[in-house]
Amino acid sequence: MREIVFDTETTGLDPWSGDRITEIGCVEVVDFIPTGRTFQTYLNPERDVPDVVTQITGLTASFLADKPKFAEVARKFLDFVGDSPIVAHNASFDRGFINMELERASLTPIAEDRFRDTVRMAREKFPGAHASLDALCKRFNISLETRDKHGALTDALLLAEVYLQLNGGRERALDLTGETAGGGAAALFPARPPRPQPLAPLSTPGERAAHAAFIDTLGENVVWKKTGL
Repeated sequence: MREIVFDTETTGLDPWSGDRITEIGCVEVVDFIPTGRTFQTYLNPERDVPDVVTQITGLTASFLADKPKFAEVARKFLDFVGDSPIVAHNASFDRGFINMELERASLTPIAEDRFRDTVRMAREKFPGAHASLDALCKRFNISLETRDKHGALTDALLLAEVYLQLNGGRERALDLTGETAGGGAAALFPARPPRPQPLAPLSTPGERAAHAAFIDTLGENVVWKKTGL
């Protein structure tokens, strides 16, 4: 069964008060296993990006200014999704934004019954527990080392791993492919994209100079010099 794991980044929380999508990320899964096919695009929201949003996503209005408008990539997005069910975390949020953009482009919105909400799945499976994407990644021991900023494709790739676990994990998914226990059904997790703008160092030049001076006092065999740290 083919499904699309889907996420958006936006300028705010309300698509009907002027907030727009800034990034779309999609991951194709078949029988809960990522196939390696993805769709990602940044979008020009045709408006400002609040500072608080830039702190979360790393995206700025100047970075997005030369990116396509939604109407210019809408057909590519719809072609990638096809008629497959769509998996999203807090699906009503992403559904509201994508359908607002589709209506702006004079295209048919996606029906509510095509969306599968992993927040609802998690709350049913783990009553009373936190159901954020971060919390579920920690529960399932999924690495968050690439997630210092929110990104639609990064989050969709993480959600694909979470969705697999919510449906019984890799063993069940491999059984559904029809492969034997010794067969070769393999999960393909594409490399996550780099941040559009690198983060500034957390240390000051003075702190780095003081650290280097301290390391020099420890001799030539100190581990920092051997590793280049």
